[in-house]
Amino acid sequence: MPQRIVRVLIDSPLPQLDRLFDYTVPDALESSVQPGVRLRVPLRTVGRIVDAIAIEVVAEASVDRPLSEIDSVVSTACVVPPFLYTLARKVADRAGGAANDILRLAVPKRQVRVEKQWLTATEPVAAVVAGDAVSYADTLVDDFPGLAAAVIARERVALTAIAHPVTTNDGGTVGAWAMLVAALATQRLASGESTIVVVPDYRDQDAVMTALSDFVADDAVARVDARQSGPDRYRSFLRTLAAAPVIVVGNRSAIYSPVDASLIVMWDDGDSLLEEPLAPYVHSRDAALVRQELSGCALVFAGHTRTSDVERLIALGYVTEITAARRYAPSTVLTASTDSEAPGTRIPSSAYRAVREALATGPVLVQVSRPGYAPVLVCAKCRTPSKCAHCSGPLHAKARGAAPQCRWCGRTAHSWKCPDCQSVNVRLASSGSERTADDLGRAFPGARVVVSDGEHTVMEVGEKPALVVATRGAEPIAAGGYHAVLLLDGDRMLMSDDLRVAESCLRWWSNAAALAAPGAPVHLVGVTGDIARTFATWTHAAFAQSELAERAPLRMPPTSRVAMLEGDHESLSTALAKLRDDVPQLARDAVLGPLPLDGNGDELARTLVRYDYALGHAVVTSLRASVIAAAVAGRRSTRTRPNRPPRATLKLRTDVADPQL
Repeated sequence: MPQRIVRVLIDSPLPQLDRLFDYTVPDALESSVQPGVRLRVPLRTVGRIVDAIAIEVVAEASVDRPLSEIDSVVSTACVVPPFLYTLARKVADRAGGAANDILRLAVPKRQVRVEKQWLTATEPVAAVVAGDAVSYADTLVDDFPGLAAAVIARERVALTAIAHPVTTNDGGTVGAWAMLVAALATQRLASGESTIVVVPDYRDQDAVMTALSDFVADDAVARVDARQSGPDRYRSFLRTLAAAPVIVVGNRSAIYSPVDASLIVMWDDGDSLLEEPLAPYVHSRDAALVRQELSGCALVFAGHTRTSDVERLIALGYVTEITAARRYAPSTVLTASTDSEAPGTRIPSSAYRAVREALATGPVLVQVSRPGYAPVLVCAKCRTPSKCAHCSGPLHAKARGAAPQCRWCGRTAHSWKCPDCQSVNVRLASSGSERTADDLGRAFPGARVVVSDGEHTVMEVGEKPALVVATRGAEPIAAGGYHAVLLLDGDRMLMSDDLRVAESCLRWWSNAAALAAPGAPVHLVGVTGDIARTFATWTHAAFAQSELAERAPLRMPPTSRVAMLEGDHESLSTALAKLRDDVPQLARDAVLGPLPLDGNGDELARTLVRYDYALGHAVVTSLRASVIAAAVAGRRSTRTRPNRPPRATLKLRTDVADPQL
């Protein structure tokens, strides 16, 4: 009689366990064991029972190897459909990580009560989309010629959204991009198909949800984000397992939603929030490309700007560029900086007049680079950055006349003295959101001042006059749009040593400019050069092309892939030697390093590996094998010599966006 065998993926962080294990199924559990259900299985290497997911169930005529039986079935709910595991496996293999790490992002923690209700509830029915909603959606999508046909043909598309706010039917204000995304999702839902909408943060998610309220009912939308409680998030996940079409709206983990999606829309793929901070550090853009290749769905990258990553795909012919029928650009004014931090002198005269005129009729947005009062303090005599005497952390001031405080340890530096010139006086070297609000309150007496940053969350402001001072990414939406936008600290933003700082700055400024009402002035202060001309002429595609061309000779991302490997010198040397043997096509200068890691002496080091996309599979496979070998060797050394600390295992990260040794 054939023996039923279940192949499971064990829930373990150990890289050597990232494979399928075979177990026999006892007769009592035969009807409950199905692919995708949660199990408990014995793991002999650790002598305990562990969690696992059933991936395959097969029947073998004879079993010629000793197999353990599964211990129990945790739940009969199929939470990992075959496509979801295939996607997790593909994404993990591309990133040199474990499939289990991807599934942790995709499948929320089990909620027993919610799951029992779901198992006994009736199957959801397909939502009905009103005819006028479909007509309205068609009108919005038709503003981008060829977009509707490309989505139906399941193509990959990149488009630049129209940068101005619009008013919804219930009087709310959202970006025009949100209405376009909602229209695309509505068209697919009306055709009986699901859509996944991936956005960077909760502000963008709220905008899409508000826009969708003009088209579909609430039960046709499944929200996926970290703000939800455990039961609510699990309930939304279970809804995506149903066959009835649904619109999934969420942050980076929404890309792994188990719905049978015919369309994936990713907004603002250049935002760092779409890069997963946990291993294997997969960017949602890469996961979306893998999913599109597996399922053949349509994929739309939308934004006010264009990343060099998407531009590379356009240059290869892998992604099609679609533009709006009518070109729209904000009314941008380039203004010279005053180069002064004195109160009342940061805003040039022309921008000051524009702010004063706009305040007479509505709100004005002022974007700054950093929160707080004075984020940076320097010596008043020699201009040396002030540091904490205890931990060498940077000092800052929380208010006018306040004693300097350390950002790292929180100590107050009452008796600070410059180590270079022995001066005891500090000078405010930069202005944060609070100091800018203080200065503007003095410059425009009687005006209402609103601060929005990490400590002061403001989602929206009304249409009444107000000065809204916000850090990048924290700008609230204004009813009807801002009557003027003032972008300060642009030169300071560009001073970052990030490889993609120019792309990021252009994106921050463009997203802020998109909050301005049509025709409202947008003043960019203190920025010159190509990036300023790009912003003024709204030619973001050309800027992405130039960025790509500049990085190509240096083989910097995204023209080449870069992997980062960290570990002890012996393990690194072994891994790099194996890599050379496994992939002889690597360039001679492909490996950079290794160099010691800061704060670890000579024990740990880091190395970078640059390689072409065509060699990606071979390189990642070799490096992943070295990671597993190092993990096994470290575990074996601990077992044979208990008093010896375990060897440092290798850590691998592929597709590093800003490679730095």
